[in-house]
Amino acid sequence: MIFSKLTANWATLIFAFFCLLVLIRLFYFLYFFARLAFYKPVPKTSFRTNAISVIICARDEAANLANNLPGVLLQAYNSTHEIIVVDDNSYDDTKYLLEGLKKEFKHLHIIELTQEAKMIPGKKFPLSIGIKTAKHEIVLLTDADCVPATEHWINSMQDVYDDQTEIVLGYGAYHKKEGILNKLIRWETFHSALQYMSYALAGNTYMGVGRNLSYKKAIFYRHKGFSSHNNIPGGDDDLFINMAATKNNVKINIDKNSFTLSNPASNFIEWKKQKNRHYTTSKYYKPMHKLLLGLYAMTQFLFYPVFIVAAIFFNWQLSLIVFAITIIVQAIIYIKTLKKLDEKDLIPYFLLLDIWMFFYYIIFATSLLKKPKASWK
Repeated sequence: MIFSKLTANWATLIFAFFCLLVLIRLFYFLYFFARLAFYKPVPKTSFRTNAISVIICARDEAANLANNLPGVLLQAYNSTHEIIVVDDNSYDDTKYLLEGLKKEFKHLHIIELTQEAKMIPGKKFPLSIGIKTAKHEIVLLTDADCVPATEHWINSMQDVYDDQTEIVLGYGAYHKKEGILNKLIRWETFHSALQYMSYALAGNTYMGVGRNLSYKKAIFYRHKGFSSHNNIPGGDDDLFINMAATKNNVKINIDKNSFTLSNPASNFIEWKKQKNRHYTTSKYYKPMHKLLLGLYAMTQFLFYPVFIVAAIFFNWQLSLIVFAITIIVQAIIYIKTLKKLDEKDLIPYFLLLDIWMFFYYIIFATSLLKKPKASWK
């Protein structure tokens, strides 16, 4: 008798905890993520073109530059712009490739670094040199392994700026390929964009991605560049934006012309190493951002296992009703956002991919504890 009462009380607590998880999860989807799902850019009443400096940092990236740099150089942007490639101590044929391209494209400017920066690991020193060298106030950043999705990338990214805007967050997607790994990588990339773009729309920007990011030189100088976190190899994109963003100086761009594309990791080990590098910087975010991101990750990690326990030990009908309501809300927001970010082929798998995130957190949890590597390549 006593045992049955204890079991009933325990089961009730499990169900109550499941309902609490659902309420927190619905808060994130309805308060944050719905902003991106239903986002419509405000129509512009005036149009202007800005002078742009595109900056790409490269170390031993000859193959990627050969494949991707022409897509940047051949942009259909007739206003003033320059393409700056910072060759950071490359040992491959990067120098000769760039010199060959320079003969054909006069707006290509090459910065060749031949000495390592002391006490500044990672990409921050070459990127700082590129920004300081840039002739124009607005800089547009991407990586050597990225290619603009269209010839209108520069135009689309600069078109978002107005007098109040200092930062524009773009979407850095991955090429669609066959296989489960490709879908897992693209889902994680989409899920990350769902968060950082939705937070930006809520006036609580916490990061951007260096594959597709733009800001004004004035904000870079105002915050003394990367000086507050120069000792950390990563963070040239997310930590800088985490520090420099305000409620009113950030805009997002989900115009498909504004996307960049990268080749995804070819195997799981390579992807894990890549994510390990990325997650080592999140521990340095502002406390409120760490709280919000951590609470959401906790609900995502616990949602499915707690649902199963509640359904088995409490009441499967009630548990299933609460579960179904949550999934319907998620489905609406996921589907609308997947369409906006041109990831429509993932829609049939969204539930399986959402369940996969439980295992994702287990696999990548150790990344938060690892010390970042000193080299950015």
